[in-house]
Amino acid sequence: MADDVRPPAWVPVPAASSAAARRRMQATRGRDTAPELALRRELHRRRLRYRVDMPVVPDLRRCADVVFPRARLAVFVDGCFWHGCPQHATSAKSNAAFWAAKIAANQARDADTGRRLREVGWTVVRIWEHDTAEAAADHVHSVLRRIAEAGTAADLFP
Repeated sequence: MADDVRPPAWVPVPAASSAAARRRMQATRGRDTAPELALRRELHRRRLRYRVDMPVVPDLRRCADVVFPRARLAVFVDGCFWHGCPQHATSAKSNAAFWAAKIAANQARDADTGRRLREVGWTVVRIWEHDTAEAAADHVHSVLRRIAEAGTAADLFP
């Protein structure tokens, strides 16, 4: 059996349950979300420099939200609804089966992405959108320090 996790075959998206739901879904950003921007501002304030929305493995069509290439650290900021946060996940009332499958596929893709990145020597950090920017930056900073102390990245800090 293959160890590769693949998303289910393309399933047509059901029509929005209301005009308001349609507007909300159209306004959902794929990058530069408020939690991402807050984390990036806090990392920048700490004089940490990074790349944004960068594919880290050439054959993998997935981008990390914040990337420290020399340290080989990929940071993903996950939305509570979209990635099934254990604290804040909610169930959709309309098209519940579609959304349950969609979120399960997102979680499987997240696990697969993490596994693939670790296989090629990257460290993966996942941050929930409800985490404060300061706490998230503290976590990222501590991981960068551990990488630097292990001798796998040089001159990470100014």
